Amino acid sequence: MRAQMATHSDSSMFDWLRYRHLLWSLTWRDIRVRYKQSLLGVAWAILMPLSMMMVFTFVFTRAIQASSLMAVDMPYALFAYTGLVPWTFFSMSLMGCVNSLVANRNLVTKVYFPREVFPLSCVASGLVDFGIAMSVLVALMGYFHMTGEWEFVLHPSLLFVPVIVLVQVLFTIGLGMLLGMANLFYRDVRQIAGVGVQLLMFVSAVVVPVPKDDSILSLILSLNPLVPLIGAYRDCIVYGHLPAAGGFLYACATAMVFFVCGWMIFRRASYRFAECI
Repeated sequence: MRAQMATHSDSSMFDWLRYRHLLWSLTWRDIRVRYKQSLLGVAWAILMPLSMMMVFTFVFTRAIQASSLMAVDMPYALFAYTGLVPWTFFSMSLMGCVNSLVANRNLVTKVYFPREVFPLSCVASGLVDFGIAMSVLVALMGYFHMTGEWEFVLHPSLLFVPVIVLVQVLFTIGLGMLLGMANLFYRDVRQIAGVGVQLLMFVSAVVVPVPKDDSILSLILSLNPLVPLIGAYRDCIVYGHLPAAGGFLYACATAMVFFVCGWMIFRRASYRFAECI
């Protein structure tokens, strides 16, 4: 046991690169299991954010005429979908990470390999869905451009989108490792995380813009790193300019803290995983 503990604690953060083939296999398995025997297959990666966009568009523009949407200077459907795509990527990947160790209990108890591959495979498979759903965003932008409701201009800011994706991936991995480890020790973490993710969507500027004033509510919401991240997607893709430096740097710093702390704590506790299965 001591030798195993030493192996876990002395291994490098990049030790998982030697097991990248295992990571690929787990990622492909997650994608196949998710859509196996489903009627629409990978089309669900598009239909989930698209159907939510339609629901919120009806609710906020037809049913209740939300006054907060007066600040949205683009078609609301475009505003909602641009937020729902990265949000769906975050929520699906995070919940996959939460359950990743428990779902792979048979592998966790086998011969040693970096346990990080389990949450990493969940984020990687979510990234595939993210890319598929982004293709619909291109079509949606083309539709509103052709109808004259909104004008698309090709801006260099689009080149910054991969940086935003990277920051979101680091944040998701770090938080996912912490919650996945916690769920292994306390199985009700999964239920708590599920409720928390649902509530978090409404305070992350996904479907409703965050108020820009000096109120306490606005200050509290600004502490959520997903707010500047989702705003950065809209800035670069829809508005055609780089995100505000202050908010995005805060999101970057938060993502790095979660990633480094999550990875280190996960590595140190990984020798106990087999005991808790």
